[in-house]
Amino acid sequence: MDDQKDHKNQGIKVITRAADILKALGQSTAGLSLGQIASRVELPRSTVQRIVAALESEGFISIEKGNAGIRLGPEIQSLAQARSSAIRDRLRPLMKKISETTGETVDLAVLEGKRMRFIDQVIGSQRLRTVSSIGESFPLTTTANGKAALATFDQTEATKRIIEEFEDRPDTKHDLTGLLAEIEAIRTGTLARDEGEHTDGVSALGFAISEPGGGVYAISVPVPTSRFARKESELTTALEKFRSGYTA
Repeated sequence: MDDQKDHKNQGIKVITRAADILKALGQSTAGLSLGQIASRVELPRSTVQRIVAALESEGFISIEKGNAGIRLGPEIQSLAQARSSAIRDRLRPLMKKISETTGETVDLAVLEGKRMRFIDQVIGSQRLRTVSSIGESFPLTTTANGKAALATFDQTEATKRIIEEFEDRPDTKHDLTGLLAEIEAIRTGTLARDEGEHTDGVSALGFAISEPGGGVYAISVPVPTSRFARKESELTTALEKFRSGYTA
């Protein structure tokens, strides 16, 4: 019996370690080396190497040549797509309620690498409304859904992702200190906002939903800036109410 118990405990330990490695890879936008993974999950490099080899054989990770060539693999991507479909089904009633209450369009986006990708939308009843294409992707630092997603990470990881995006847009003026303060406020409960930062004439409020297993999604309400100030209080009340109801 002791041998069976020890074998079971060993199996659970291996699964836990594999999960930790997958989570570490999921938090990296540029891939990791064996040494970097070992440091993040606090395991010997030799142990990480054995688990990585097993995960690669099952398609859960891919290994490319280079110092940071270990990334999530195609099987994980397939699981993520299935999860996104389930999330859409579960969140659509909530999105409809927000849209019916506010009369505005409601978007659902998922964090994919360095971008937020729209995966669902409920179009509002307003004649003048904002509509984005399903599948379109947007940056993190200038959108309400992107900022909401950034706030789900700790300060170190959020800062890393912000700097990476800033480096991709070297010709644009950036305020790292101000954005980090904004992200911290979102982290403590404030709704994420975009007042024409990404698209002239379009403002938005939103919040993020972190799913078990590491998925990050965001619900946002984009509004023509011409009526944003007038509707901001109403939108804030509705989003905070439905966010509280969803997380309760």
